Amino acid sequence: MLPQPPHTLDLVVWLEHCGLLRDENLRQNGDSRDPVTSHFASLLGYSSDVTASPPQPRVPYKNTSPRLAGEDSSADHPTARHQNLVVRSVKPFAAGRSALCNNKKGLTEGIHSSCGFILIKLVMAVTQAGCDLTYCKMRGIVSVLTAFIKERKMGLNDFIQKLVSNPPICQHSEVGSFLKIDENQNEELEENHLCLTNPRSSLAEETQIKPSDFDYLKIIGKGSFGKVLLARHKENEQYYAVKVLQKKIILKKKEQKHIMAERSVLMKNIKHPFLVGLHYSFQTTDKLYFVLDYVNGGELFYHLQRERVFLEPRARFYAAEIASALGYLHSLHIVYRDLKPENILLDSQGHIVLTDFGLCKEGLEPNGTTTTFCGTPEYLAPEVLQKQAYDRTVDWWCLGSVLFEMLYGLPPFYSRNTAEMYNNILHKPLVLKPNVSNSGRDLLEGLLHKDRTKRLGSKDDFLEMKFHSFFSPINWDDLMAKRIMPPFIPTVTGPTDLRHFDPEFTHLPVSTSLCNTDNLHVTSSVREAAGAFPGFSYGPPTGHAFQ
Repeated sequence: MLPQPPHTLDLVVWLEHCGLLRDENLRQNGDSRDPVTSHFASLLGYSSDVTASPPQPRVPYKNTSPRLAGEDSSADHPTARHQNLVVRSVKPFAAGRSALCNNKKGLTEGIHSSCGFILIKLVMAVTQAGCDLTYCKMRGIVSVLTAFIKERKMGLNDFIQKLVSNPPICQHSEVGSFLKIDENQNEELEENHLCLTNPRSSLAEETQIKPSDFDYLKIIGKGSFGKVLLARHKENEQYYAVKVLQKKIILKKKEQKHIMAERSVLMKNIKHPFLVGLHYSFQTTDKLYFVLDYVNGGELFYHLQRERVFLEPRARFYAAEIASALGYLHSLHIVYRDLKPENILLDSQGHIVLTDFGLCKEGLEPNGTTTTFCGTPEYLAPEVLQKQAYDRTVDWWCLGSVLFEMLYGLPPFYSRNTAEMYNNILHKPLVLKPNVSNSGRDLLEGLLHKDRTKRLGSKDDFLEMKFHSFFSPINWDDLMAKRIMPPFIPTVTGPTDLRHFDPEFTHLPVSTSLCNTDNLHVTSSVREAAGAFPGFSYGPPTGHAFQ
């Protein structure tokens, strides 16, 4: 009695286990277009021209996103070095199996079992006839069977989806019996149909906005969870940056809390001029959408990469606006934790806009601490590297690192070798060249103090920055009111001018699935994702939309 065949397609290993493939056969070479394979293909309705592929090694998944987790950032050039350190598992995409059969042995599994039975019969017939079943012959048969299963499964899925999308048909007794759906499943079936025809209706989060309200023009950024697109609202013709995140990827990496924290922080940013603003957040069955301020002056990193260093007045202006934004977040008991030139944008007038709040820590009191190991290698504070408890002064360390980079061209302890860079952060004394003013060097020494209890900002937080001599030329009231002329104004001709965005992103095609989700296939993973983000949707009060 042979054991139950597996539902995977690695049947050669299983056949070896059953004793139907002898070791000597695995060492033989043969033509995959042999009579056995050809006959088997003809039985299934395929051409006899079947070529068996030799087994290929599994290629590890490589994520080329600019924001990856847990990777070594020792790049060959400092312009490609910034990587985040939140530990997130990265796995290849795997399609979810249809769950329409309610945990019973479904039709798809039946196809696998029947094909396995066919294969057993064929192998037994061949062995009883005294034919040598070589490894290549077996691979030929498996390749045909794989194509057969794939085609049958796709056709079955299409057929079932058409049934599911028409509830009156599903209520027919014979159809219900075919799908093995009893009366207790009718409610679930109707919910699945709603997901197909109106992706928002199953979420119980009605908002005034939906994906089809926008024209998606260009991709302007890409991250671990999705993309950022330039979009134009169809009604008022205003431009926005729409951040579209894939729910399945977020769930696989278990990052729901970070996404909801980002939404929460964005909702608190409406009162500050140097933090990106949120207009709307909404969701469909499979995606999350943030509708944000559109800022097209480019990343600070982009401009620093081109100019290598900034003059001190320009660096002071940027540092003052960044410090103001950090101080505001701290007043709300929020620690930013990921300050770096890539997360600092310039608007079309040349002012700072801080963005990307995925690593923020909320609810941290002035004397409170946390221990999560996260950030970007070049800007990690010593206490974070040592996995000690840390407080909001990690943001002032990061500000010191960014200011140092603006004035000197590289982060203070940078090395292409990550281990050496970490050792520098922990032990190497800060070296300041004399081309910076005394007040500038004093500020850097205070911000980059390795002992957080003696670091500038450890006592009075932002007030210590505000009254430091380096910022004496700054009128803080004028700064907050944007009455100070920025030292540099990006060259942009209008909202569709994308010269300051990476062509690697802007040349990518825009997917039509962003606003067309009517044909979404309901799987167990889609159903799980649909309800995983309760309370995500947000819209301003009626009458204040998109103003």
